[in-house]
Amino acid sequence: MKYFEEKVQSGEWEEVEKYLSGFTKVDDNRYSMKIFFEIRKQKYLEALDRQDKAKAVEILVNDLKVFSTFNEELYKEITQLLTLNNFRENEQLSKYGDTKTARNIMLVELKKLIEANPLFRDKLLFPTLKSSRLRTLINQSLNWQHQLCKNPRPNPDIKTLFTDHTCTPPNGALAPAPVTLPVAAVAKPAAYTSLGHVPFQPAAAAANSSALAGWMANAAASSSVQAAVVTASSIPVSPNQAVSILKRPKTPPPMLGMVDYQSPDHEQLIKRLRPAQSVEEVTYPTPRQAATWSLDDLPRTVAFTLHQGSLVTSMDFHPSHHTLLLVGSANGEITLWEVGLREKLVSKTFRIWDMAQCTLQLKAAVVNDVISVSRVAWSPDGNYVGAAFTKQLIHLYAYGPNDLRQHREIDAHVGGVNDLAFAQLNKQLCVVTCGDDKTDKAYHAHWINKLRQVWDLSGRKLYNFEGHDAAVYSICPHHKENIQFIFSTALDGKIKAWLYDNMGSRVDYDAPGHYCTTMLYSADGSRLFSCGTSKEGESFLVEWNESEGAIKRTYTGFRRKSNGVVQFDTTQNHFLAAGEDHQIKFWDMDNVNIVTHTDADGGLPSLPRLRFNKEGNLLAVSTADNGFKILATAAGLRSLRVVDAPSFEALRTPIEAVGIKSGVDTMTRSIEKPRTLEDATDKTNPWQMAEIVDPVQCRLVTLPDSMDSASKVARLIYTNSGVGILALGSNGIQKLWKWTRNEQNASGKATASVVPQLWQPNSGLLMTNDVSGVNLEEAVPCIALSKNDSYVMSAGGGKVSLFNMMTFKVMTTFMSPPPAATFLAFHPQDNNIIAIGMEDSTINIYNVRVDEVKSKLKGHQKRISGLAFSTSLNILVSSGADAQLCVWSIDTWEKRRSITIQLPAGKAAAGDTRVQFHADQIRLLVFHETQLAIYDASKMDCIRQWIPQEALSAPVSYAAYSCNSQLIFATFCDGNIGVFDADSLKLRCRIAPSSYLSQAQLNGSQAVYPEVVAAHPQEPSQFAIGLVDGTVKVIEPLETEGRWGVTPPVDNGILNGRTASSSATSSHNPDQIQR
Repeated sequence: MKYFEEKVQSGEWEEVEKYLSGFTKVDDNRYSMKIFFEIRKQKYLEALDRQDKAKAVEILVNDLKVFSTFNEELYKEITQLLTLNNFRENEQLSKYGDTKTARNIMLVELKKLIEANPLFRDKLLFPTLKSSRLRTLINQSLNWQHQLCKNPRPNPDIKTLFTDHTCTPPNGALAPAPVTLPVAAVAKPAAYTSLGHVPFQPAAAAANSSALAGWMANAAASSSVQAAVVTASSIPVSPNQAVSILKRPKTPPPMLGMVDYQSPDHEQLIKRLRPAQSVEEVTYPTPRQAATWSLDDLPRTVAFTLHQGSLVTSMDFHPSHHTLLLVGSANGEITLWEVGLREKLVSKTFRIWDMAQCTLQLKAAVVNDVISVSRVAWSPDGNYVGAAFTKQLIHLYAYGPNDLRQHREIDAHVGGVNDLAFAQLNKQLCVVTCGDDKTDKAYHAHWINKLRQVWDLSGRKLYNFEGHDAAVYSICPHHKENIQFIFSTALDGKIKAWLYDNMGSRVDYDAPGHYCTTMLYSADGSRLFSCGTSKEGESFLVEWNESEGAIKRTYTGFRRKSNGVVQFDTTQNHFLAAGEDHQIKFWDMDNVNIVTHTDADGGLPSLPRLRFNKEGNLLAVSTADNGFKILATAAGLRSLRVVDAPSFEALRTPIEAVGIKSGVDTMTRSIEKPRTLEDATDKTNPWQMAEIVDPVQCRLVTLPDSMDSASKVARLIYTNSGVGILALGSNGIQKLWKWTRNEQNASGKATASVVPQLWQPNSGLLMTNDVSGVNLEEAVPCIALSKNDSYVMSAGGGKVSLFNMMTFKVMTTFMSPPPAATFLAFHPQDNNIIAIGMEDSTINIYNVRVDEVKSKLKGHQKRISGLAFSTSLNILVSSGADAQLCVWSIDTWEKRRSITIQLPAGKAAAGDTRVQFHADQIRLLVFHETQLAIYDASKMDCIRQWIPQEALSAPVSYAAYSCNSQLIFATFCDGNIGVFDADSLKLRCRIAPSSYLSQAQLNGSQAVYPEVVAAHPQEPSQFAIGLVDGTVKVIEPLETEGRWGVTPPVDNGILNGRTASSSATSSHNPDQIQR
């Protein structure tokens, strides 16, 4: 950047563009286009300033013409500058200063564009190199030089690095055959070893996996490379193939698509030189992706429950018969189910097939110990079944129609067999196992060829890999192109990768949590994930960047502590699911936050096992009572009905007759009328809503100096960092409280366990809005906070003010009333664009930088009371005091549709309606004094509605999603607070006023209740309330509880007039609601 800055400041434009061209081209993406436009525009203006019209014309024609395709009007406006004696006569350029100042202004703009451009990612700072990196590079070079020798010698004599290495055969002896050493193989030599030629291995494959190479090139310090040539791979690759692999270009990462450079909703570039108070934090728009999935794609509807008879330990669906489920149990039994019929087809109890070949240790274990199934798996072709047991053995079965035939019993490990998987090696089907061999605590992976002629060779092990220092927990065989490899994880948290050779592991990395971890690829094999749990009970679900061997993203939403190891699965190349906290939690692979969760109508263990079928429309989930449930999508339910079609009608009576005997829970068997998400009804689990009525039942802190009886808390918001709370009073004054990092609060985040400080700058300034001439009783205060907590924008019935959060100084004011602003929301992709709801029912789309209203949206009849953006749906949803919801296109700002919320009978369309998007950016929370409601914003259909009732019968004063969107915190005008399940709108917990109000507040003449509520941005159970007497309080559940109540199984919600389901959902980090 320093070189680039110097060239810009000196005006060496040709060198500037030449330097940039090494990173990007004009038409690569929107950012690149803006960068080149700014440079060429400045060059053009400088030529005009020198009165060099000829040069200006040349620049206009040769450099700027390319942009006319995207904005013809802008190009015409630029061309017209040629007709002026001084381009400053143009109003937009009247404040243009001298050349040096203009270049500095442009340089600031360029830096922001470059930092935002994904093509410059990781290229702005010199990378941090490990001390062993140079040795690694040298070693790789020497290996490649040696393998390309025409006459490679077993013990190469390398004396210098200044010339390329070649070997000469001694005394003209015949040299051994050439060997290839893949780049991937140079990561872990132990010493300067000889380059010996190893006999040809029939299971060999080309070993230059681009994925593994990336991991190995960045191997951990424990895999540091000595100055040596490592032992050559026994995997032969022809010289031509080696060259082609070496030259194969790396696929570039997906680039942002081309979009129109100019559109009506963005500022005209030529206006950027207008002097205006610019917000330092700028985020440039990125191309928006339309939602390609919905919650209906996830199997969450419980179709039925089946009884296994013993605790389910492992499950796997057949690769092509999508209703055929293999189940392994804690009692050693293996069962094959046709879930469409709810019928056991085959059941195999554990026994040793060949006692004569059994070791004394295994015989003793069979007598003294309970042997359980640790893993069951289908082969990729569906013709074989593998079962691994907790004592030494694996059983292989051949699958025939409705039958499992014994195929091979293998004494695989000394100790338990922890995992089993099938792999295709050179078109031969193999099985891979791992275990906790107690003799040497080493990893053994065995490939047993399943073709009969190989078994005729006494079933010998093709490979026996050792390298882990602890028992191996899981394995994940995979292939990319023709490169075949295996990932393995051990109980010490080490991840290793192996090629099919005898050269040892190629990767040595630490898994998050440093304990039990499982690795899985997406269905298409393009993305790698792992899920594990530490010894302390902390769970980690991550996606790996294979090219770098680094974690790409870490998914959130787990409880802080689990009492075992979390299991997970992937489906549809789009979703992840994990079983934890008696629930199944779902993630979109591209978003770190939970999309939804379900308790499957209750009855799940704390860490349920789960498995998707290959189509992703069925999900098998283990239950706490020795069974499993089948969850389905609408398509999955149809597939079950197809299996249970008339052709099987004759079988129904016998199946029903045996009932539980055949493993079927007759209470839930029938799917003649399959239950949907909306009408599931089997709610039998006992449950009682949690009641918080005393201060000792929760954690509570009252923020100091917050009470002001003359000013209620009108708006409340947490800082995005989670370390502070900002309150806007009805008098227009804002207060900021901050928590500091100390012994009592190690994280420095907001907490109810520590009292924060009322923060002010040294100047003693207050953040005070201009409310002169404003009737405070009628004013509607509003507030919005920038993403980096640097600026806050607010109004209290007067002008909108932009405050610096560090100095509390007013940076600028705008939008003088009338009409007054009533709601503020930053554009999610550009902090310079603000949506401002107005008292006159319009919405202004305002550009701060150019001080201009870009669009005025009209559609409401009364003042605007809520605004919420969805980047997934590319819309803005507005709500008003007219009980209307309007949907606007972010691209064109045209109104797409308008609806009226469903008011209870006899209720008038009065009072403010507010909106907030769920973290999935599809579901929309709509709250009004008469209700809480959930809408599907893609259709604007009301899918859930809750009306105040019973203990919570007072009008709703405010509501907000928790940070993970699993809960909704709602406050009521009688002082009660309700904690609702966000998916079903079922009440989980009621917090009574007596638990958080003082006796003085309870007994005072003024009714005290929460006016607003705000959710902590990182702690899903923490929220803050602002009271009508000016008090601000932070409330959390007791540390021993950790959450507000439990997921309720009984509905108290209404879905279009019907009882809502018990399915629970969601966990995402939503864009924070602007209050």
